[in-house]
Amino acid sequence: MLELSAKAPAFTLPDQNGEAISLSDFLGKKVVLYFYPKDNTPGCTRQACAFAGAYAGFKAQDVVVIGISKDSTASHQRFAQKYDLPFILLSDPELQAIQAYGVWQEKKLYGKVSMGVVRTTFIIDEAGNIEKIMPKVKPDTNAQEILDYLANRG
Repeated sequence: MLELSAKAPAFTLPDQNGEAISLSDFLGKKVVLYFYPKDNTPGCTRQACAFAGAYAGFKAQDVVVIGISKDSTASHQRFAQKYDLPFILLSDPELQAIQAYGVWQEKKLYGKVSMGVVRTTFIIDEAGNIEKIMPKVKPDTNAQEILDYLANRG
């Protein structure tokens, strides 16, 4: 598991428009990096819409929001358009960032065990270090929890 203050693992992944985005593109800005299991599923949709609803608050603080799942860029594009998502969605089908951040884990659903993305959010500081790790976040409240955290840290 990643440690607080550790350098955030670097990555370059395609966004919903197929453009390569690197974490290093955002040095000098705070980044909210959230990993989620799958586009267009109930929890992931609620989480994405909560981030979209809170986006003005992130933008006002010059915070970059990035969602990552193993869905394709085409799936991300449809998801972003359907829900009018104003932030970056990155496609990680090879699990490059997903595994680097330790969110590919064993999950249990109805007694069945499988591997999948555990919903986790990281706040990365302006120097590219991990400032906060929020494991097993709730889809509906995650965005507001982050805004509250950002408002209270100063």
